[in-house]
Amino acid sequence: MTLQQRLTADLRQALKTGDKTRRSVIRMVIAGIKNAEIANSAPLDDSGVIDVLSKQVKQHRESITEFSKGNRQDLVAKEEAELAIILEYLPKQMSREEIVAAARRVMEQVGARGPGDKGKVMSQLMSQLKGSADGREVSDVVSELLAG
Repeated sequence: MTLQQRLTADLRQALKTGDKTRRSVIRMVIAGIKNAEIANSAPLDDSGVIDVLSKQVKQHRESITEFSKGNRQDLVAKEEAELAIILEYLPKQMSREEIVAAARRVMEQVGARGPGDKGKVMSQLMSQLKGSADGREVSDVVSELLAG
């Protein structure tokens, strides 16, 4: 079952059960997928759907940060609930230790010596970790490893 098929099936289930939050989140994700398909002039595979989901996760995390700064706990709770639903469709997120191990392997492969090699490491590493790790966290780990 593809991710799009799973989303459609889960939308039907949310409609039957009356889960308004899940229904609206899945509709938002499906709309994002349709927009990406229109922009690409081609249907998305699971990798493309994961890209759309990752963008949605990033937007929700940024919103949570901003709403926290604005002391809007009601909106923070709403965004966190929506984020939890989106994360169900992404591959299991890697722990920091797993990211460090993957980063070290890539650094050995490309022969990275210092901070100037971050671009080489990041391009290879992000293609490997696509959807399973937050880009900001990966960037922080790579920066730490290259600086140390």
